[in-house]
Amino acid sequence: MGQRVDGEAGRGVNGGDGAGRQGYRDLIAWQKAMGLVVAVYEVTKSWPREEQFGGLTSQVRKAAVTVPSNIAEGHGRTGPREFSHHLSIAYGSLCEVETQLVIAERLQYLDTTVTETLMASVADVRRLLRGLLRSLRDSGSTP
Repeated sequence: MGQRVDGEAGRGVNGGDGAGRQGYRDLIAWQKAMGLVVAVYEVTKSWPREEQFGGLTSQVRKAAVTVPSNIAEGHGRTGPREFSHHLSIAYGSLCEVETQLVIAERLQYLDTTVTETLMASVADVRRLLRGLLRSLRDSGSTP
């Protein structure tokens, strides 16, 4: 799959099942998505106060958090079909994050340089999610 990081995979640590299956925390897609969450939280700290509760700040933060959360939840489910389903949800949430960042730039909450950096992170996570989905499909684990 190309998603493994050396470490404690397969020993019940990092979300592994203890039977040789790597844990979700070993997935590069999850790691990069977690980095995106931190970056989103950092940049939104300076957004207008009126956006904090129920506005764009809370929406983009929630969408960002949903990406690694769905990777983890899907990995913890019983089979590859469910994992694929949750990866698809994570992908949709990533598209939400991307859209909300474009909105933030248009509202001048983000400058172009920051937006480009965040969009590069979004693109990395997108590529990794597509790879995971392709890997599951190609292995015959999903219809």
